[in-house]
Amino acid sequence: MSSAMKAHGLDGTLVEPDWPPLTLDEVRGVLGEYQNLGEPTKLLSVSPRPFSAASVVATPSEHVFIKRHHRAVRDANGLNEEHRFIAYLRAHGAATPRVYAAASGATAIELDEWTYEVHETLDGADLYEDALSWTPFQSVAHARSAGQALARLHQASAGYDAPVRKHRPLVAGFTIFAGPDPGAELNDYIAARPALADYLERRSCRDEALELLAPFHAELLQLLHAVPPLWTHNDLHASNLLWSDSSADARAVAVIDFGLADRTSAVHDLAQAIERNIVEWLALVEEPLHPERVPVHFDHLNALLDGYESVRPFKCEEAAALAPMTALCHAEFALSETDYFLSVLHSEEKARMACEGYLVAHARWFRGAGSKLLDALRAWAAVHGQVHDAVRR
Repeated sequence: MSSAMKAHGLDGTLVEPDWPPLTLDEVRGVLGEYQNLGEPTKLLSVSPRPFSAASVVATPSEHVFIKRHHRAVRDANGLNEEHRFIAYLRAHGAATPRVYAAASGATAIELDEWTYEVHETLDGADLYEDALSWTPFQSVAHARSAGQALARLHQASAGYDAPVRKHRPLVAGFTIFAGPDPGAELNDYIAARPALADYLERRSCRDEALELLAPFHAELLQLLHAVPPLWTHNDLHASNLLWSDSSADARAVAVIDFGLADRTSAVHDLAQAIERNIVEWLALVEEPLHPERVPVHFDHLNALLDGYESVRPFKCEEAAALAPMTALCHAEFALSETDYFLSVLHSEEKARMACEGYLVAHARWFRGAGSKLLDALRAWAAVHGQVHDAVRR
């Protein structure tokens, strides 16, 4: 198998994909459900993303993006949660690709064990197509533009009042640390996922993560009243943006891939963007005994924050909540990913990497070497508050 048909591994290497790539015959069957897209003529790309299979496909009239999920990961109801959010964003001015509807009117097509979705391809350069999460922006200008794009998305999302998503693998929600008793919320989260519950009975991940993250929850808890809920993207890495051109000054022109979207908050979404882009976590995988060597791109952090606030300024309490949220925001997705590896892929090896190498190791980093990042966010929030006080005076 060529490197173009391999997937991103948990350690940053290219590995055999968990899901077979799309084929032209398969895509032909999918597009047969649609009236106006025509026959596929060529698969133009093979996505290296690990949780599904996807390709840009040429038809006689246009290029479309087709994504296939196993129904244990996303059935039609699960995809419809995402598609309704995308439709709302588009109706409120967000630059996101349209999801095509089949002749039946459905935007999620179930065939055999698979669920498919077909998106339009927008104009824009896919500069980070092969970039993994936890790898940095190519330039400070890209970081600033990404912050602006995220703020515009949050403006478009305002008023969307769908409830929190149902229990599904691979969703980056925020429920466990959103109230006064994260231990009880975590118990409920685990109880709803039998494979995860069985696994954690035999591991120390649960209690260790709660202990490590407790100070950040205490810091956040006093600010949660001022952090309003919002439907958010929850995976704004540079690879989920399309860009105006290939230069170092390129602008983010569209946001793609809403697979992790859920009802969280703007603070949570910005914290996720920091976690995905600013910290090179793969260095911790390579050298777990040297957490101090994990690169943190403070120039990109400042640009991301400046870009965001140039469009949608935070209130003082939201700014203060960003540091503890950044330490906490990975936890729920790490657990969701652990459950996916157990209940869908049946791989305890990958589950161990997600639970111990992601959930616990990242929490431990924030209690040690990562305190510099959190202190930088607290300093930013303090200046933010002083500026707002001066404006009010």
